Formats: sequence, structure tokens, C-alpha cells
Amino acid sequence: MKLCRFKASENVSLGVIEGDSVFEIKDDPLAAGFSGEVKKGTEHKLEKVKLLAPVLPSKIVAIGLNYKAHAVEFGKPLPEEPMIFIKPSTAVIGPEDEIVYPGHMSHRVDYEGELGVVIGKTAKEVQVKNAAEYILGYTCVNDVTARDLQGKDIQYTRAKGFDTFAPIGPSIETGLDPLDATIQTYLNGQLKQNTSTKDMIFNVFQLVSFVSHVMTLLPGDIITTGTPSGIGKMRSGDVVEVRIEGIGGLRNRVVDGMAARKLWLD
Repeated sequence: MKLCRFKASENVSLGVIEGDSVFEIKDDPLAAGFSGEVKKGTEHKLEKVKLLAPVLPSKIVAIGLNYKAHAVEFGKPLPEEPMIFIKPSTAVIGPEDEIVYPGHMSHRVDYEGELGVVIGKTAKEVQVKNAAEYILGYTCVNDVTARDLQGKDIQYTRAKGFDTFAPIGPSIETGLDPLDATIQTYLNGQLKQNTSTKDMIFNVFQLVSFVSHVMTLLPGDIITTGTPSGIGKMRSGDVVEVRIEGIGGLRNRVVDGMAARKLWLD
């Protein structure tokens, strides 16, 4: 089942995507007691609606260096435990929304295609064997990164936290096998990343358990599970698309932001 949020005639609705249609649903999949089944209402053609970010998370907990080949790409040893950082909720945008290049602070902005885990119910100190019970489904995420600032700052808050740096979508797939899904990233139609989630160092269920032992995860929160090898820079005008087998494609265009001057000192 592909769950989504969409806008039609200025109204925002929850929906389920089937083929080239989306059906309104009244049941909130993030509400307590959600049964996993939905009652379909009004039908809309997908081409006539605007898909939005499928959830509005209170936080995005991101994982660094979680693919073996990506660790090699950066010349770093495999981590002994997951490395986590936070992307703010204000970074979230949806499919076809614009990624704003923060030229006033950064001169190297990269794409990072990732599998996103959408939490379905409050999770605290969850065991690995029970982690699946707390997952609503999976979505595509682009963990946009100001690579020059990541190296300059050491910690990742600024490099990962700009507005528009967390594209999410196009939907939440509830039936995905997260242990063996193909993740691809295209830049202007050229394949740049192409890996199976089998290459993860820590799998989805281990990550949910680990993070829930650090902080309470709320319904709608997202864990981004790390990016494969093949990351690279984007420029204004570029179009980046993250595609994950069984979910679909998340497409966004890069546009210029503020000019290269220290506006924050004005």
C-alpha cells in the first residue's frame, strides 16, 4: 500500500495511491489504533494533484556511514555503532519542490539518496526483534548536504540543516522488504548511485532499536538509513531523482538561493 499526502483544489488530504489514481482516505495511518486497512473515498487522477511530503516529522534522525562502499569511498573505517545526527523538520520538502542552494554560505552541495523509515507509533527502547511493529513504512529521502561545511564544522548540523535539505516522498510504501531493496540516484538523468540495501552495515531494524534507545521516536518521525557510494555535487538547474524499488521516484530541482555574501552579519 502506498500512502501519501496530496493537494487538490487547495485542499490537503491523506491518500492511497493505486496505479495512476489517488484515493482520499479518512483514516490517519499515524493515529493510535490504526488497523493497517483504509477505506477509500474520492478518486483523483495523480496527474491532477500535487503530491506533498508524505509525513511532517517532528524530527529526522539521520545515519552516517551506513554502507560499506560509502565508508570506503570516504576512506573511513566501518563504524562500530550507528552514527546519528538530526535534520530539522523545517528542512522537509516534497516531490517536485525546489532544493535551494545556499550560496551565501556553501560552494559544494551534494545529493545523498537514502531509504527513509517512517515510524508508525511511539517507540522507546525497542528491541531489534520487535522493531518492525513500530514501522509504518518506507519512503525516499535525499539527505542534501553542504559538503564543504560538513568538513569545516566537523559536526553536521549546519551542513545538513538548511531549509529544503530534506526532500521526502513520493509516498510511504508499507509492504517493502527493507533488507533487499535497490536504491538509485539520478542526476540530470544519469545514474550516479545504484546499490542494494543489503550493503548496509546496520539494517533498518537495528537502527530503529538503536535510535529508540537514545531518544523517543514519535509517529511520523523518519530515520534516514545512510547513503550508498556515488555521492556527488549538484548545481543550480540540476534535477536529482532518488528511486527506490517498490516505492517510486522522488524528483527535485536545484535553484539558486541567496548571493554569496555574509547576510547574517548585516
